[in-house]
Amino acid sequence: MLAIGGGSVIDSAKAIAYGLAEPDKDVWELNECTRTAKKCLPVASILTISAAGCETSKGSVITNEKTHAKRAYDDNLARPKFAIMNPELTKTLSDYQTELGCVDIMMHTMERYFTNGGNIGITDSLAEGLLRTVMKNAQILHKEPQNYEAKAEVMWAGSIAHNDLTGCGNDGGDFMSHKLEHELGGIFDVTHGAGLAAIWPSWARYVYRDCLPRFVQFAKNVMGVTGDESEEEIAIQGIETMENFYHSIGMPINFHELGIHPNKQEIREMAEHCYTASGNHTDSAKELTVDDMVEIYLMANQTEYYIKE
Repeated sequence: MLAIGGGSVIDSAKAIAYGLAEPDKDVWELNECTRTAKKCLPVASILTISAAGCETSKGSVITNEKTHAKRAYDDNLARPKFAIMNPELTKTLSDYQTELGCVDIMMHTMERYFTNGGNIGITDSLAEGLLRTVMKNAQILHKEPQNYEAKAEVMWAGSIAHNDLTGCGNDGGDFMSHKLEHELGGIFDVTHGAGLAAIWPSWARYVYRDCLPRFVQFAKNVMGVTGDESEEEIAIQGIETMENFYHSIGMPINFHELGIHPNKQEIREMAEHCYTASGNHTDSAKELTVDDMVEIYLMANQTEYYIKE
């Protein structure tokens, strides 16, 4: 199965490969985690956008068009056998698509970085270096959309960010920003990278106290925060600096800027669906309840943040 495109195309190809290998089974059962795959046809990819990292990952995310549920399934059976990665193939992308991809690349590593479950120095250094590299080149591409060297850096970073290397040695990371965004994508059809940028600041502000050493390290080693303020102040400065970065490349940092306005009932439903889809693993930086998820969605639904005491 040869996928030519970006994350949606490659993930769809993986789902098709599962279905063709086990034609008597419903593929959606994999994404609902009610069974595991026994077989999968070989998958390969020709990448046309640097973003999802699907060209080297074991994951596949698809949407059920009847229920609007967006769910992931991870299995090494679908990890592509090879990927052709030529930055020239990304030169027709708009600036917006390019920057969306950069957000997704960074988030795949950030989700693995913010964890309370075991960290090792070499993996942290790889993760921090990747994040700084993508930020630098995202800003270059915002001004110089055809810069080949910057496109090459981002493309390679996308693969490294999601092949599990930047989470090697920890407990698997905290993918709640992705899980929270999947509900937005399934219901409101928002572009994945923009949804991630819109939800991450609220998630970070809600959980940082429960993962304070990691947020402090992130602020200093990735976002360049200096000074002798308290650890909480440094952590918040790191989050604010990331918000400023998102704005510098044209990305939203809340639902208003994303262009959606979910009501309280929709927020409650998204939180309940997210909790169910998480299989009660909700996650490493801070274990979240349904009510916690509601609070994060409510924070993102405002133009000014509050921090729950």
